[in-house]
Amino acid sequence: MSHVLVTGAAGGIGLAVAEAFAARGDTVTGVDARGPELGAVMDRLGGRGLVADLADPGCAEVVDRAVALAGPVDVLVNAAGLYPATPLAAMTAAAWDRVQAVNVRAPVLLTVALAAADRPAAVVNISSGAAIRARPGAAHYCTSKAALEMATKACAVELAAQGVRVNAVAPGFVEVASPVNPVTEEYAAAVAVNPLGRPGQPDEIAAAVVRLAGDDARFVTGAVLRVDGGATAGTTALPIHHPTTTVLQEGAHE
Repeated sequence: MSHVLVTGAAGGIGLAVAEAFAARGDTVTGVDARGPELGAVMDRLGGRGLVADLADPGCAEVVDRAVALAGPVDVLVNAAGLYPATPLAAMTAAAWDRVQAVNVRAPVLLTVALAAADRPAAVVNISSGAAIRARPGAAHYCTSKAALEMATKACAVELAAQGVRVNAVAPGFVEVASPVNPVTEEYAAAVAVNPLGRPGQPDEIAAAVVRLAGDDARFVTGAVLRVDGGATAGTTALPIHHPTTTVLQEGAHE
């Protein structure tokens, strides 16, 4: 049985991750800024909740608090994230900095705090397809996820000698009811296009997280697993570019 620390555990993908580990019999400590929601979730899962604002530069102290509650942390899942819609023309320094603080700085600081225990552990960061595809209104978010993927690799390299594996799961569009990061029906319909033809579900992302955190992935570190219905591979939304099949002659090139 492992002690698993999950940020953003009060809802969305973080909640699904907490549920997946709890279902295996692991001890789960959840972190979220939403105290009442977190308390209800942890009561249901038999876990413990820590209320914290991950934009705080001192947020890494939640690792010590988790250790005090339930012993050394074996798995850290950085699932908390902000996804505001802010056009560049309306961007402020404060809006930009808060997204970077929660989505990038906090996962790095928590990972460093976990590694300070100098014992084997696994970290799984929740990235996004936005790390490799920009979109209107999400410059701060897309940038933060691209940075998180590089931070995942950097931490994996630097902490490997301590037995700390650091990986990331990058979901495509996932259906979650989130008061923190709401999306319109029009946005959901547009972004959910992928070869499998449907949005992802939180439990599908959670399953990938559990797998990367477990012994089956003990030789995996610095990896980014894209769980996106094939969206990164390509699109089925475009027609075949020519209506007939053309056989290339020998020596011809596409």
